Amino acid sequence: MADDNQQPQDDNLTADQATTAGETAETAPAEETPKTETELAELKDKYLRLAAEFDNYKRRTAKERQELFKTASQELMVALLPVMDDFERANSYTKDSDDVNAVRESIDIIYNKLVKTLQQKGLTPMETKGGAFDPDLHEAITQIPAPNEELKGKVVDEVEKGYYLGDKVLRHAKVVLGQ
Repeated sequence: MADDNQQPQDDNLTADQATTAGETAETAPAEETPKTETELAELKDKYLRLAAEFDNYKRRTAKERQELFKTASQELMVALLPVMDDFERANSYTKDSDDVNAVRESIDIIYNKLVKTLQQKGLTPMETKGGAFDPDLHEAITQIPAPNEELKGKVVDEVEKGYYLGDKVLRHAKVVLGQ
């Protein structure tokens, strides 16, 4: 039995330390650790190669990711170049003109082309006016007395338009709420 000053004895501690509980010397696993220096060297070599391979993978994927961002912005810039060309042509055409309608028409044409180009790249505007306030989509700038009962707690005016890029909110709409 155990002495009062000592810890209680465990049956596993008194058993043979070479085997674990329930095992006999015959049923012990055959290979738990490498037995020779060559096996140890092979495992070390395998580990080092695997680590080097993983480092190469991380470096390669980081480089591919950088190039993807670079080409994505390059693609957008190429798509916007015709719009910039139109601005330059309109600027040179309307520089000497006093006709306000010609300037307005030029701006409208270029604006429509810019909107179309951005929509092709996945940009869509938010529809906010008259709708319910959603803090995930809108940023409330101020509150004003609602012009009618229907607009209480809803968006009365839009100060800055919000946009989606695909399904993600690119910019929150800045709105005025009715109270």
